[in-house]
Amino acid sequence: MRTNQFGNQGWTPDRIKNLSGKTFVITGTTSGTGFEASKILLSKGARVVMLNRNLSKAKETIATLKHDLGNSIDVMNIQMDLAQQASVKKAATEVLEKVNRIDAFICNAAIAQVPKQTFTVDGFESQLGVNHYGNFLLQALLYPRIEESAGRIVVVGSMGYNLGIRTIQFEDMNWDNNYGPNEVYSQSKLAQIMCVYELQDRLKKADKDTVKVYACHPGASATSLIKTSGSLMTRFVWQIMKLTPLVQSAEKGAYPELMCATETDLDQSGFYGPTGRSYWTGPVGACKLEPHAKDKSVAEKLWEVSEEAVGYKWRF
Repeated sequence: MRTNQFGNQGWTPDRIKNLSGKTFVITGTTSGTGFEASKILLSKGARVVMLNRNLSKAKETIATLKHDLGNSIDVMNIQMDLAQQASVKKAATEVLEKVNRIDAFICNAAIAQVPKQTFTVDGFESQLGVNHYGNFLLQALLYPRIEESAGRIVVVGSMGYNLGIRTIQFEDMNWDNNYGPNEVYSQSKLAQIMCVYELQDRLKKADKDTVKVYACHPGASATSLIKTSGSLMTRFVWQIMKLTPLVQSAEKGAYPELMCATETDLDQSGFYGPTGRSYWTGPVGACKLEPHAKDKSVAEKLWEVSEEAVGYKWRF
């Protein structure tokens, strides 16, 4: 067991100081960790800009937050569907028009364990298209405002990165020949995490030291992620697991992304989340990241493939 820099209890939101004047942009906030992260940020005085696909759910979420925290909270929603590149571009344009600073952009939204091979409107396998390509493009489009703000990019990965083939299947990115719900989810999360450390390297090479980039994972948290996209059997098993000590609350699942978005002097080379057995639950701190997630040659190729796929080159 490694020593937790935040003590035996790990990191908790008690460490967050007053966030008045700071703006956080976060995807996927109508439930789960995204909702809980938004609520905690707002309770600390931050402005929160939520990016969600479902406008009616977003409206209900804002009403709930105002009921819980008061009508004076500064929260808004911008419609965006990570499965549609056009929607991502439109939402990014709206963010840049309405938001004059981004202290942290939190890539929280994801889909998981899609039972059968499904494609986005842009022709990407759905899990890779949403979890990786959608977030990759959105980060690139918002980067100029994040840089102006000396802000952060926080990518919510998953321990699932370590359950698949442990590299990127470049010869068949859509998994036409060997599709498996868990294997492809793992691939999408590995891609997300690899690009965090590749982005760090590219920022350093460009002498850009104002933007910090972090990777984290929520552990096993009681969210609706599996419920919204997993198979019937996967959903059934997950509902049972949520009743056991193996799974923590969505609120605790939000702690790692909140830490990465607010904690000062946090080492960018780390991978953060619950530090208990199998990293499912427990005190939040630094977790071991397997070497294949920082394979430089694979990460460089993945970056180039991703830029080509989304038709946009990062501008540093």
